[in-house]
Amino acid sequence: MRAVIQRVNYAQLSINNQVYSEIGMGLLILLGVGHTDTEEDIEWLAKKIVQLRIFEDQQHLMNLNIQDINGEFMIVSQFTLFASTKKGNRPSFVYAAPPQQAIELYEKFIQKTEELAQKKVKTGVFGANMQISLQNNGPVTIIIDTKTKE
Repeated sequence: MRAVIQRVNYAQLSINNQVYSEIGMGLLILLGVGHTDTEEDIEWLAKKIVQLRIFEDQQHLMNLNIQDINGEFMIVSQFTLFASTKKGNRPSFVYAAPPQQAIELYEKFIQKTEELAQKKVKTGVFGANMQISLQNNGPVTIIIDTKTKE
C-alpha cells in the first residue's frame, strides 16, 4: 500500500459538482492498493498513520498525532499511486490491485483506521471521478509505502 498523507486545515471532496464529504483540521490520505498487498499492510499502515506525530505542539514542534488535536480523517482511493513511468510516456498501472481486491482492502483500511482512531472516517467513492479542494497546513505531505516500511 502507498499513502500520500497531507496535513490539512480542511478538505472537501465533490462528485458531479456536489459535496460528498468534508473535514476540518486533520489528515487527507490518498491510498493506493497494490496487487501484492494484504491485511498485514492494512494493520501496519493504519497504525502508523493514526500514531503519526505531524501536528505542532505549543513549541511548534511536530509532536502531536491526530488524536491529540481531535482531528479528522478523509481517506480517498487512488490507484494512480501505483503508476509506473519506466517505459514510454503513458503510465502503466500493472502494479495496482485489480478493482475487486482494491475495494476490499480499501474498505478494510477504512474500518481499521476507524477502529484505531475511535472515530468515523470520511471517504470518497471508489472508482468515481472526484474533485478535492484542500488547504495543506505547513505544507506537510508525507509518503508511506508498506513494502519499504518508510
